[in-house]
This record gives sequence, C-alpha cells and structure tokens, in this order.
Amino acid sequence: MLPELLVWIQTHPKMIASTAQQHLMLSGIALAAATAIGAPTGLLLTRRPAIVSLVIGTANVLRTIPSLALLVIMLPVLGTGFLPSVVALALYGLPAVLINTYTGVGAVDRDVVEAARGQGLSDAQLMRRIEIPLALPVIFAGIRTAAVQIVSAATLAAFIGGGGLGELITAGMGLLDIPQLLVGALAVATLAILTEAFFGLLEFAMTRSRHGGSS
Repeated sequence: MLPELLVWIQTHPKMIASTAQQHLMLSGIALAAATAIGAPTGLLLTRRPAIVSLVIGTANVLRTIPSLALLVIMLPVLGTGFLPSVVALALYGLPAVLINTYTGVGAVDRDVVEAARGQGLSDAQLMRRIEIPLALPVIFAGIRTAAVQIVSAATLAAFIGGGGLGELITAGMGLLDIPQLLVGALAVATLAILTEAFFGLLEFAMTRSRHGGSS
C-alpha cells in the first residue's frame, strides 16, 4: 500500500496543496472567530456572575453536539459552502476558549487582586495588567485545545461543500480510491499533530518569556 500512496502523492501534488490550503484557511478563520468571541465573553462573565450559569451551560451543550451535527445545523440557516463551515467550526471551538478564559481569570489569587485594587487600579486596569497576564497560560491552553479540535473537525466541512482535506477523503470513499482516502486521512492527522506541536511551542516560548521577564 505504501508504494500506491507515494505514487498518488507524486501524481496529485497540486490537489494536496490546494485542499491543505483550504483546510488551513477554514481552521484559521474559525479559530480566530472562536477566540474573538470566546475570550471577551469569558472575561465579561467574571464581571457578570448572574449570567455565568446560563452562558457556561450553553457552552457545555455546544461541547456535547458532534461536529458533523453542527455542520448539518448550518445547512438550513446559511446553506452550503465556506461560510457555514467556518461558523460551525467556530461554534465547535468556542467553548474551550470561553470556559478556559473564565476559569483562568477566576483562579487568579484574590489577595493579588485586592492588593492591586488597594493601589488604585481601575477595573479595566486590573483586568489588563493583573488578571489577564496571570490567567494567560490557562487562556492559551483553551485556544490550543480549540485549535486542535477545529483542525480535526474541519475534515467534515467537505460534506457541506466547505472544502479542505476532507475532500480527499470523501472523494476517495466515493471512488473507492483507497490511496486517495488514506492520503487525506494521514494529511489531517499530520496537520492536527503539527497544530498541537506549534501551539505547544508557542505556549513554551510564552511561559519562558514571562519567567525571563520577571527574573
């Protein structure tokens, strides 16, 4: 089977590159949207305890919905294609970012917070200078989790015309082209591993930088 895989890769480099580019674009935009919505919402929840149960409960419900189901739910709302795929993937990654942001800020030592308040910091200054920097490792861990989830789930975007590496898998299944199917599956797995490694290195560099700056 390995020779067939290598032959297929050598004869379809443009297709692999094109679908990989689509996959990365889908995943990148969805992750950016999930972070842009989830992080501010998580921060807001630390100041609005009355709505915490409702929002966190909704996020946990989103976590239980399979990624393919979210994609299908988008069909009657937004139709098929790139946009509904991005929306569904953003919703899929949103809970990890939101919950980690809320948890990270909520776990900041209250003594440190009160000491900062005692020095006259406003609420906005307190969040910007104290809470967010101290909670950043937990927040980033949520973004890292969301990134891997989105890259993996983006495979299913092909079922609603969203493109990506899932097209190799669906085409391979439809044509009974096992090398194409396996190339698609291996490409998605490799991309997920690389995403995890990339964000792991970023987290390590960020942590090392913080420690270096505080020493």
